[in-house]
Amino acid sequence: MLRGLYTATAGMITQQRRHDTATQNIVNANTTGYKQVNSVSRSFPEMLITLVGGDANVPTKRLGRLNTGVFAEESLSMNLQGAIMESGQKSDFAISSNLSVNDPQTGQPVAFDGSGKFVRADGTVIYQPQAYFTVRDAEGNTRYTRDGHFQVTGTGELLSSTGAQVLDNNGQPVVLTGSVDQFKVDEQGRLVDAVTGAPMGVTLGISVIDQPNQLVREGDGNFSLYDQEGATARMMAVGDNVQIRQGYLEGSNVDASQATVDMNAAYRAYEANQKVVQFYDRSLDKAVNDVGRV
Repeated sequence: MLRGLYTATAGMITQQRRHDTATQNIVNANTTGYKQVNSVSRSFPEMLITLVGGDANVPTKRLGRLNTGVFAEESLSMNLQGAIMESGQKSDFAISSNLSVNDPQTGQPVAFDGSGKFVRADGTVIYQPQAYFTVRDAEGNTRYTRDGHFQVTGTGELLSSTGAQVLDNNGQPVVLTGSVDQFKVDEQGRLVDAVTGAPMGVTLGISVIDQPNQLVREGDGNFSLYDQEGATARMMAVGDNVQIRQGYLEGSNVDASQATVDMNAAYRAYEANQKVVQFYDRSLDKAVNDVGRV
């Protein structure tokens, strides 16, 4: 009896986390550069149930398998392109990227699915690389973000919406000279003269992450990379299908309709597991108070 109680409780905890994930997506549906999170659930290992005891001459009989519950294993970010929206502000930037990868076995470009990955016949997963703005937080740590809602300080320093320094392709903070109205960036991220179009020798640091699934959320739209499985970050190179659009912002890639469906489904599943827990509670109450009295 208690085994069923534990299984239902594990289901409630899992559905609560699914509900929290869906709620987080809905709340951030209008957050600049936000990437949708999907909750992944996994069942505990099954147990093989056999009949033991009784007549020693009778062979052990297999009764079947028993599932011991489910748990929320991890939350995966959907590192896909969001909608580009015009803001009209010179200090706003959006990254538009569609980077390709060649299959090492065939040498042909990989056809990524809707989630930005490709699974080969041998089970190997290839993720589509993604481009990010490179920033440095107050502790000196390098972070990556798609939130291009930047601001310019009185000294000309370019900061992210969270106050982190925006870095150039040499890892140095971007500092503007002259009027902010003359601040212009071309599609390659190079600062150019607004009148002549001549490069000013500074390029925004656009990092290309080859395995964005290894990025870790740090909050406020920032990600970190710990290189756990060989993931690397490099600066955008000539030939990369990446464009920087000044005066635009990238919206979130949240599917609000699907997030609402997921939230309601998690709520109903939580409610169903709750009913099971209540049933076991009443059964145990009778076993202790009524059956024991007899």
